[in-house]
Amino acid sequence: MSDLLKFPDGFKWGSATSAHQIEGGNYNDWTEWEKSPQNSSRFISGRACDSYNRYEEDFDIAQKLNHNIHRFSIEWSRIEPEEGKFNEKEIEHYKRLIGALCDRGIEPMVTLWHFTNPIWFAEKGGWINSKSPEYFTRYVKYVVDNLKDKVGLWITFNEAVSVYAGFSYLNGQWPPQRRNLFEYQKVRNNFVKAHILAYREIKKMCGDMSHNIAIGLTENNVYSAHGDRWYEKIIDSIYNYQRNIYFFDKALPYYDFIGLNYYRVDRRMPGSYRNLPRQGWMPEMGWETYPKGIYYRLTELKKIKKPIYITENGIADGKDEQRDKFIKEHLRWIWQAIQDGADVRGYLYWSLLDNFEWHHGFGPRFGLVEIDYATLERKIRPSAYEYSKICKENALIL
Repeated sequence: MSDLLKFPDGFKWGSATSAHQIEGGNYNDWTEWEKSPQNSSRFISGRACDSYNRYEEDFDIAQKLNHNIHRFSIEWSRIEPEEGKFNEKEIEHYKRLIGALCDRGIEPMVTLWHFTNPIWFAEKGGWINSKSPEYFTRYVKYVVDNLKDKVGLWITFNEAVSVYAGFSYLNGQWPPQRRNLFEYQKVRNNFVKAHILAYREIKKMCGDMSHNIAIGLTENNVYSAHGDRWYEKIIDSIYNYQRNIYFFDKALPYYDFIGLNYYRVDRRMPGSYRNLPRQGWMPEMGWETYPKGIYYRLTELKKIKKPIYITENGIADGKDEQRDKFIKEHLRWIWQAIQDGADVRGYLYWSLLDNFEWHHGFGPRFGLVEIDYATLERKIRPSAYEYSKICKENALIL
């Protein structure tokens, strides 16, 4: 006998993307790094999925798949290619893009920063610069002022502390390829300051409209498996706070909702296999997957008492053999977390399209939609149709 797991009325279903990964033709600090000798991977994003020109085709697919929300990012380097000089042509592009979503009955969720920076900003030191929060807020005010009439959900930063700070300023894998603990902490602090400053300015700027606008931030939370020994539990607790809770804690109360990105088991302490045997595996990324982990993260975050959106959850699976099961197993535990008091408002699968996966290049295939990078042809995967049934029925059948 099948079980029907019904989600709350008004629950949002959709998918997510980011500008540099799908738009094509961007010129930012990643563009320069991709061409530099320092980039050992030498992956060039190039035209990516050409979604800058084909967004209507992509949104037609999202509508066909019964999505009613879509998360995307604004490319800062397009909006402010030179310091203090805003490009009206590009803000008009994003107005049309948002209009295309609204015309299809899909709610826009806008991310204002997703890893990439304008060249001029990078040349000023990027997020090490003490003025970086002011530079970011100036850009944010321009964007929100132009788009606020049709956008109610805003995200300031995507994985700024949990991913970007470490990759860019601690292990040096991403631009600007720094390895400095003090710079790493300074960058984290500047992100917190930038978020709070942007939040306050948006609320002030929107005035009477501010009750219609919700501002959140998104972090990549992981499941860390520990052993039984007391010191292993202490180390894990410290790691969990720094990796999963730090930004949310430091930015309180200056956000209206939490964006949770969840994919995997991130680390294992010695002895952890006694508590948690080896789980699923995502070969294209080399990640261990653990659907129940999202339940633990949600029950932890519910203590903050803010609404939660699952802003990313997905699997790289070019053969489309595991995606359907991956989605359903995670949704089962999201449903359970809701039953246990977590205020989860929506689920956005990562990603609508195959895309440029940062230092992994174009190899990993996260998309509900397969992209032929030679022809740019879009092909909806079977798992996408299975997910669309869940979206339509607002329920999971097990």
